Amino acid sequence: MKKQRIRITFSKTKAMRYTGHLDLRRAWERMMRRANLPLAYSEGYTPHPLLNLASPLPLGFTSTHEVGDFWMSEICDLEEVTAALQDAAPPGIEVHHLEEVPDLHGDKLPTLIQSSQFTVTLPPETPNLESQVAQILAQKHLQRTRKKKEYDLRPLIEKLEVIAPNSEGEPRIKMQLSTLPGATGRPDEVLRSLGVDPHQALICRTDVILEREE
Repeated sequence: MKKQRIRITFSKTKAMRYTGHLDLRRAWERMMRRANLPLAYSEGYTPHPLLNLASPLPLGFTSTHEVGDFWMSEICDLEEVTAALQDAAPPGIEVHHLEEVPDLHGDKLPTLIQSSQFTVTLPPETPNLESQVAQILAQKHLQRTRKKKEYDLRPLIEKLEVIAPNSEGEPRIKMQLSTLPGATGRPDEVLRSLGVDPHQALICRTDVILEREE
């Protein structure tokens, strides 16, 4: 029986803001079982559903654009699968779009991700935001420490700009950061470089940019 690889785009909303990556995966497995989908399973002593999420989202972050792949044990109609998943989705997961991936055995999502985009809502009292952003962009290097090791954050910042405030007048910035293996920029480190406490900001991933598959 022919298998099918499906790529899904979804949101992780405030209801799952503090749900970790492994718990999110388990939520997807339960969701797919509730939807009665013919999931394909791995082989071996402890088979598990073939499900692959692109990139872990840190605790406290939300997202309007997460990406995952899952495999079916038979060919299914994508509209029917979409409707079944939307009906089975728990609070905190919103299903947006499904598409078939022609290559069943192509590269896994974590190896394809290149960059991530984030929109960050900042505290109203954040001072000198425009000048702080300009100062960071003007620097050639931005030394930070992660896990007791120094690294240069600046080349990991691909884009950084101030955008229009939200409907409540709170300031916002948009950033695009490298998400390559061994070269991943973190929004919280960018915020600290701006003099902003990350715990006082609302960080939302708005896009995951994948390498074009041949």
